[in-house]
Amino acid sequence: MESANQDINLNSPNKGLLADAMTDVPVDNAARSAAPEGLTLAEEEELRAELAKVEEEIGTLRQVLAAKERHCGELKRKLGLTPLDGLKQNLSKSWHDVQVSNAYVKTSEKLGEWNDKVTQSDFYKKTQETLSQAGQKTSAALSNVGSVISRKLGDMRNSATFKSFEDRVGTIKSRVVGSRENSTDGLHSPSGAGDKTPQDNAPF
Repeated sequence: MESANQDINLNSPNKGLLADAMTDVPVDNAARSAAPEGLTLAEEEELRAELAKVEEEIGTLRQVLAAKERHCGELKRKLGLTPLDGLKQNLSKSWHDVQVSNAYVKTSEKLGEWNDKVTQSDFYKKTQETLSQAGQKTSAALSNVGSVISRKLGDMRNSATFKSFEDRVGTIKSRVVGSRENSTDGLHSPSGAGDKTPQDNAPF
C-alpha cells in the first residue's frame, strides 16, 4: 500500500515526499471551509443539511422541467407546430407584454404629452404658418410663371417670324408629300413605267 502512495517516477528527486506531506492533513477539515463567526457547530450542521436538501430539490426540479419540455416538444410535433411558429408566438407575446408594461405605457404617455406641448407651442405655430405661407407663395409664383410662358408662346405664335417659319414648314411638307405622291404614281401607272426593272431606274 505504501508503494502506491509514492511518486511513480522512480528517478525523481522528490520520490516519496508527496505522500509523506499529505498524511498529516485531515480530510474532514480540508473539505470544510471555516465556519462563519457567530455560528455554533450545531447551527452550521443544520444550515449544511438544509443546503443539501435545497440543492437536491433543485436537481429534482431540473429533471421534472426537462421531462416537461420533452413532453411539450412531442405535443407540438404531433400538432404540426414548427419551432418558427413557437418563435412567432413568443415574439407576439413578448411584444404584448412590452405594450402593457408600465415603462411602455409611461413612455407613450410622455411622448403624447411632448407632442401636445410641441404642437401647441408658439414656435411650432409660427413655423407652420411660415411654411404654409411659403407654400402659397411658391404655388402663386409657379402659376405666374406658367401664365407668362403661355402668353409668350401666344405672342410668339402671332409674330411674323413664327408665321414665316410655319409657312416654310408647310412648304417643305407639301414638297415632301408631293414628291412621294409622284413617285408612287410612277410605280402604279398603266403606261408601263412601273414595269421597268430596278436596274433601269438605278442611279448608277
